[in-house]
Amino acid sequence: MAAPTFPANAHRFDPYRTFKFRVLIDSQPVAGLKKMGALKRKTEIVKWRAAGDPSHERQLPGGTSYEPVTLEQGLTHDPVFETWANTVNNIEGDGGTSLVNYRKNITLMALNLQGQPAISYTLKRCWVSEYQAMPEFDSTAMNAIGIQTITIAHEGFIRDDLAEPVET
Repeated sequence: MAAPTFPANAHRFDPYRTFKFRVLIDSQPVAGLKKMGALKRKTEIVKWRAAGDPSHERQLPGGTSYEPVTLEQGLTHDPVFETWANTVNNIEGDGGTSLVNYRKNITLMALNLQGQPAISYTLKRCWVSEYQAMPEFDSTAMNAIGIQTITIAHEGFIRDDLAEPVET
């Protein structure tokens, strides 16, 4: 029996690789991304027993929570992480949160080997919950790359419908 094909690309048999991806913040690609954390949600289990059936425990879905997503970017002059983190908590002035632009919808894309979007998700109402501006420095690590990190809290994600990717 032959392996089943993928419905979007009937000629494709292999899953997508994880080394080609793109993240859009304010509809602009983030340069120098090294790593993106997993996109996960979890629904609580609510356990209950019916009065007439005390020997069997039932399970119902409860509230759903969305795990934060971490993005790692090579240390460059690109201020996209810092600019966004500063809208959540600006150290100048009273340090209050800017209610204007601190939440953003961002797009996460898995790319095919030709670099075209294959699978895309939009994260809703995101904001920066953690920001690492500078990495730990080590004078003995001559081949290490400096990494900036943000952790993004969000209120859910939806899969975007893309046209079928063209693969050759």
